[in-house]
Amino acid sequence: EKPYQCSQCEKSFRGRYGLFRHQRLHTGEKPYACGECGKSFGQSGDLITHQRFHTGEKPYQCPQCEKFFCNKSSLVKHQKWHSGEKPYKCHECGKSFGQSSDLLAHQRTHSGEKPFPCPQCGKRFTRKSSLIVHQRGH
Repeated sequence: EKPYQCSQCEKSFRGRYGLFRHQRLHTGEKPYACGECGKSFGQSGDLITHQRFHTGEKPYQCPQCEKFFCNKSSLVKHQKWHSGEKPYKCHECGKSFGQSSDLLAHQRTHSGEKPFPCPQCGKRFTRKSSLIVHQRGH
């Protein structure tokens, strides 16, 4: 039973604290700041995961190839690559992808959308990662 319901999106929680943490998504409150770079987070666990980028800590290991990852979600995405699982399918052309972000970027090839502009030269990209690689060349 989940008696605590969010008044903004109707998501329910077992306890008050779960609801309290969830509501930060709506308010934008980010009380957990990284001492290294100043980036802020709504959840303490997200800050801990972020700090691993600074420390280089990678506690999650793939049992198939022994590659290490800084968070569990990255490991899970990686494991889909090993299995060949591609659950995300483009409804326009039928092409399948292992990650939802890859499907989203692919769908932009159909729409022509390029939402990531370079602030230095104005060139636009379908992926933020492509913009970052481009910016290194400036």
